[in-house]
Amino acid sequence: MNKIKSRYKAVIYDCDGVMLDTLESNYIFYNRVMNYLGRPELDRNDLKARSVLHAYSFNNVMDYFFEGDECHAEAIEFAKTIHYRDLSPFMNVEEGLIETLDLLKGHVSLAVCTNRAISMEMIIEDFGLSGYFSCVMTASKVTNPKPHPEPLLKVLDHYGIEPGEALFVGDSAVDMEAAAGAGVPFVAYKSLLPGQVRIQHHAEILNHL
Repeated sequence: MNKIKSRYKAVIYDCDGVMLDTLESNYIFYNRVMNYLGRPELDRNDLKARSVLHAYSFNNVMDYFFEGDECHAEAIEFAKTIHYRDLSPFMNVEEGLIETLDLLKGHVSLAVCTNRAISMEMIIEDFGLSGYFSCVMTASKVTNPKPHPEPLLKVLDHYGIEPGEALFVGDSAVDMEAAAGAGVPFVAYKSLLPGQVRIQHHAEILNHL
């Protein structure tokens, strides 16, 4: 562990699909909204809807499903009554994440950059991630969530570092676009996004430091 050397000063992680497998919990969340409104549940073969609900901020997802719909406001109000801890049993920490954070801690700064809004602090506490991340940037802390670069730029500002001094680990086109806009090198986790460094296991990040 003491032999780790890095050209980077920070490693920044997306949450959904990177730190945690949360896809099932996200489907359950939005299907509860659909059920409440008497709408059909989401089609799991709809890859566009899947990418939206898994990668975009809450407000963006609700706009995608309900913009122009007379139930838009009602859907948002009901969604706000769904408690994170009702969904946490359907979330799992990605294999190797904590072990990799243990190796990185003390050698680079560790941060989170997520389109989650109010649940991230609870996730960190509930899934044994306390003490690792010195900056947690959520959609509630920015005007423009990912894919806008603002969240990543705020992380860089927090540490006082240049874009090339950080890595951003994400799994979606939303993450890749945010990284490109901020000028931060991007690592695609369990993804076939084009032209990027790709890893299938968290420990592989050590090969790209």
